[in-house]
Amino acid sequence: MNIQERYCFHLAKTQQNHLIFASRDEDVKAHFFILEEGIFRVLFEKQTGLEVGKTWSIAPGQDDLPHRGRDRFSTEHFSLPGYTLSEDEQSFAIQTRQLKAVIQKEGFRIDWYHTTHGQWQLFAQDRQTQAYNFNGELGQELKHYLKRDIQEQYYGLGERTGHLNHHHRRYRNITIDAMGYDAEHSDPLYKHIPFYITRKPEQAFSYGLFYDNLAPGYFDMGRELDNYHGLYRYFEAESGDLDYYMIAGPHMRDVVTTYTWMTGNTALPPKWSIGYSGSTMSYTDAPNAQEQVWEFIEQCEKHDILCDSFQLSSGYTSIDGKRYVFNWNTQKFPDAKKLSADFKRKGIRLAANIKPALLTDHPQYAKLESLGYFLKDESGNTELAQFWDGGAAHVDFTNEGAYNWWKEEVTRQLLEYGIETTWNDNNEYEIWSKGTQADGFGARLPFTRIRALFPLLMMKASFEAQTTYASEKRPFLISRSGAPGMHRYVQTWTGDNRTEWKTIKFNNKTGIGLSLSGVYNFGHDVGGFAGPKPDSELFIRWVQNGIFHPRFTIHSWNEDATVNEPWMYDEAVAPIRELIKLRSRLTPYWYSAFYKAHVHHEPILKPTFFDFEEDTCTWLENDDFLVGESLLVASVVEPGVSTRDVYAPEHPGGWFDFYTGRFIAGGTQATLDAPHHQTPLLVKAGAIIPTNEASRTFANKDADQRGFLLFPPRGANGISRYTHYEDDGETSHWRTAHALVELHMHTSEDAIHVTTDVISNGYRLPYESAIFILATGDTRTLYINGEEKPKSNEVTASL
Repeated sequence: MNIQERYCFHLAKTQQNHLIFASRDEDVKAHFFILEEGIFRVLFEKQTGLEVGKTWSIAPGQDDLPHRGRDRFSTEHFSLPGYTLSEDEQSFAIQTRQLKAVIQKEGFRIDWYHTTHGQWQLFAQDRQTQAYNFNGELGQELKHYLKRDIQEQYYGLGERTGHLNHHHRRYRNITIDAMGYDAEHSDPLYKHIPFYITRKPEQAFSYGLFYDNLAPGYFDMGRELDNYHGLYRYFEAESGDLDYYMIAGPHMRDVVTTYTWMTGNTALPPKWSIGYSGSTMSYTDAPNAQEQVWEFIEQCEKHDILCDSFQLSSGYTSIDGKRYVFNWNTQKFPDAKKLSADFKRKGIRLAANIKPALLTDHPQYAKLESLGYFLKDESGNTELAQFWDGGAAHVDFTNEGAYNWWKEEVTRQLLEYGIETTWNDNNEYEIWSKGTQADGFGARLPFTRIRALFPLLMMKASFEAQTTYASEKRPFLISRSGAPGMHRYVQTWTGDNRTEWKTIKFNNKTGIGLSLSGVYNFGHDVGGFAGPKPDSELFIRWVQNGIFHPRFTIHSWNEDATVNEPWMYDEAVAPIRELIKLRSRLTPYWYSAFYKAHVHHEPILKPTFFDFEEDTCTWLENDDFLVGESLLVASVVEPGVSTRDVYAPEHPGGWFDFYTGRFIAGGTQATLDAPHHQTPLLVKAGAIIPTNEASRTFANKDADQRGFLLFPPRGANGISRYTHYEDDGETSHWRTAHALVELHMHTSEDAIHVTTDVISNGYRLPYESAIFILATGDTRTLYINGEEKPKSNEVTASL
């Protein structure tokens, strides 16, 4: 019997929306799930069963999953729509109203169709020669090959360097500590996200493929060529199960929001986390660390730099210069509890760095080894791997006892000290031995099969410790590494970037890749982490860029022992102060964007094509990005310039310069001034931007006065609306205690009409009026809730 005959599939069983196909010898089963109108799933199972019977990635519309995972065969929380199944001699056809899969019986090769104008249109195909690696004829790895069209564009794959379109590149899917990486060329980095989007320009159609696999592997997006197989692309994994989800668009927005919903809800962070977060490794590495950390606050006060949190680097855990997680160096920090209290008194929360590996001379190493809490080698002994300061053992978070020990230590050594936030760092789990074993919650598993699970479980254990200790408070966590589902728990950043001009440019693209892969709360180390210190111009431009990311942190470990701080250059202090105050002024806009990310699964930071897909110019590689519903950021990414050219996407009402109100027609190129104290910024006509108009200094940085910037479109019949979200900013009751302010704006030739409607859901607004600002200098008469207002660019009105 040849391979084709052996791997000819028949329908073996039907269980509602779960169809089970089997090969001729019953040695391979293909499970086919119809989950939503536009989501189908394919899972291959060997005769010996699944290698990993749980998933930690799939959580449709859920905030969390059990730490033991979700049964891989579960279809809970999917709608399971009606479908039709037909069969002929060569194939099966399965379809909903939106998506159709035609499965060849021979080799289970699938052709995928979507509907357009009532007709089915082919948009993807498995490779016709050896699409899957059923019996090892293509090596020992899992593989899935698809046909490739030279016009296709590929986006996503999480945290990647280089351009947004990944066609013709090959990526390694594994987590590593890529210290000082090149933002244009380095690969891999810190995240494991096996999801990407294919856009077919000729069809104006996009679709997503998500591979639910936690083992290391590769994505080849057309770098490899083989004359025997035509043009192709493929996914490869070292082990685990081949389990993939097809997500039909038709639009990029549909794919991204659906995938994000499918992997869980974006955590709504406390409002204070939006503010500037200070950090540097040098403070906690110093002998007088507690003094130096406190001096940071004094410098913020002196220079009037608004700051809401500070990240305590791992030097606080040192013994003889090495790092020992959950250990306080009391010589550097003689009174850590007082430090936490003092910082909180100043309105600054502390985030403490924690690492998941223990050096062999760690005070608790012997205890944990005796309890079996570390990952083990194939002989059952503790597996040692290279870590920061020598050989170390990694905590096995699939061991129930180790998982609980971690939560206890987070509580005892951090939360009880007044530390409110955990900074989960160096959690890439760089263990390279193929024989390493994990407890697997009592069902032993090779570590490689679930390697990317460990950073996810680490952050989840920290998350649970925080929610248990302070159940009334909204938890906030940070993690460097991660996998699909990490957005349910943490904020992240793109790791230890290098100080050079091109890092700003390409970090923007790396971040957009995260946004297109369901991870919305992220930023970059402003100023660069590794390498030399930035010069004054580069540092200012980096801050200009950084204030428009969900995470805004200046962090460094400069090779020349300098420190990236807002006051590192005298001439830079004034513009940086003003930039940070702009960030703070826009806090209400950011906060509403986070709410919409949670509820509507909309990314906060987006490529311009996300909202303007029909404008072909937005698909060209560019350095611009959108923030929220209305802002277009045009960062300066090269030295020695005083202006920035920007393309204003096609929009009927056009755009405005944020600072001057100058009108810019949609679909045109404009030149914006780029002084040091302003980030070049466009606003979409019709925008309503909520702001904090209170005059704030470091001493009264929590003052709040609600304002709304109005950017009415020119001419008559301009209609727009905006929903503003409010709650207390930090408690866990926000779902049942919040308010929505619905604002509508309508323009005529001689008037601008704004109406407001406050919807209280268990929360009363702390204000009854707001300041309305005509940001464009429009001279038409302004009406708020039907009341004519005096001719002024700024008026106060009741809501």
